[in-house]
Amino acid sequence: MRFNTGNQPYLKFLKKIDFGGLKNIFFILSLSYFCIYFLDNIDQISFDINLERNGINLSLSFLFCVLSIYLNAYAWKYIVRWFGKEFKSNNLVSFYVLTNILKYVPGGIWHFVERFNFIKKISNPQIALYSTLIEPYFMLSGSFLLASLGLIFSPFYFFLIFPIVFLNRKFIFLILKRLGSLKRKVLEVLRLPNSNGKFEERINIISFFPTKALFLEIGFVLSKFIGFYICLNTFYASNNLNFIFLLVIFSLSWSLGLVVPGAPGGVGVFEACLLLFVGKSIPQNIIFISLVYFRVISTSADLLLSLPFLIRKVSKKI
Repeated sequence: MRFNTGNQPYLKFLKKIDFGGLKNIFFILSLSYFCIYFLDNIDQISFDINLERNGINLSLSFLFCVLSIYLNAYAWKYIVRWFGKEFKSNNLVSFYVLTNILKYVPGGIWHFVERFNFIKKISNPQIALYSTLIEPYFMLSGSFLLASLGLIFSPFYFFLIFPIVFLNRKFIFLILKRLGSLKRKVLEVLRLPNSNGKFEERINIISFFPTKALFLEIGFVLSKFIGFYICLNTFYASNNLNFIFLLVIFSLSWSLGLVVPGAPGGVGVFEACLLLFVGKSIPQNIIFISLVYFRVISTSADLLLSLPFLIRKVSKKI
């Protein structure tokens, strides 16, 4: 199925927008907000913690972060399988987990590059490229679906369901075209032409809707949220916490951190957005401390699981 979108005026207008510049501005504003808040409230913020009393909670948070990484890896495996490449072993999952730390490397594309090269060796460049490009859209769709639970607070959240509507065999090549135009930097690094056609070549989508991959991505975001929620409960043991409200603002903040990768791993954007969205529902010094601990824990999970890959990479350069 071909989609002729080149003559639509709104697409021509979108191509003229400097999305890279806008993302950088948004990142700088987010980081500035986060830093200004810290400086204004430095007297109320303390990172002291009683490991004897709270060590179990922080360990649980770490385990949920580890679980989220594996759920994300299995989701990618099912995305590749959806595009027509079957894997009998879990090598794909292991490689995804090992390279996850590369998302923190400046540039924000090196985990994509490693995964593309890995798939290309055992499949074909089309499946390698498109399964790599489409994965963030799956994550975004899963996160938006969780955020749409905010429908109980406002009808606006209904619109967050829309990305899932396009996640099917009929529209997937249209999404890939748009992602291909937005991810020019990835294409340049991979030395691939930014082709407007031949998206269907050597791709054999096996079902209309990628149910397993989407549910695993939802599980990935939900596990991340539980890790954060445990951190928050460690510093703010209150019965007044609204689980759904926190899940909605966490999902929205995490989504913004994903689509505005001005810093490695969305650092600063996610934290600033959550601080802003939570308002005065929870003491912001508590939210700030919880966010810092959660960022350290989630990054530590990535680092620990990726350690064999990093050691191998470093040893090759020595």
